[in-house]
Amino acid sequence: MSFKSTLQRHQKMIESLFDMEPQLNDLLALISNCVLNDNKVLFFGNGGSASDAQHLAAEFVIRYKEDRRPLAAIALTTDTSILTAHSNDYSFETVFDRQIQALARPGDIAIGLSTSGNSANVINGINAAKKAGCATIAFTGQSGGQLKAIADHCVCVADTETARVQEGHILIGHWLCEALDEKLSKA
Repeated sequence: MSFKSTLQRHQKMIESLFDMEPQLNDLLALISNCVLNDNKVLFFGNGGSASDAQHLAAEFVIRYKEDRRPLAAIALTTDTSILTAHSNDYSFETVFDRQIQALARPGDIAIGLSTSGNSANVINGINAAKKAGCATIAFTGQSGGQLKAIADHCVCVADTETARVQEGHILIGHWLCEALDEKLSKA
């Protein structure tokens, strides 16, 4: 596989994101209202998506580009004691549920990342968040998988290749951070 081929596949995915602008502007409004009302965003996913969840939570809490007040965000993928205890005592399929039950409040937003849209623990986490009164957002690949029918909002990156989907997720996440910086500097 050539570098040029990888760039061409990346470029094709990037071009597909232009069609998502209205949906992403709606999500920006939802997330900015959440953090302006002193609610929080809960991020979670598996593997590379877990890393993306951690990355985006850090951008919210610390800053993206502009100095601004910290935004309440938590990555549910970072506490190894909770992750391993729950998986051992209960099930890996419900690893995010208990954390959501403990931390989520009405008005919060839960963002589950799953390139396939079919990760059982992300599906269960989204369902737990709905029961807790949270708005739910799924970041998925092209089909949306099962999450498309479950989450309140589904950001489906129009690709089936895991790497391209994750690149789309982090680009969208970075744009959200940049747009939040701008919006909050005026609030």
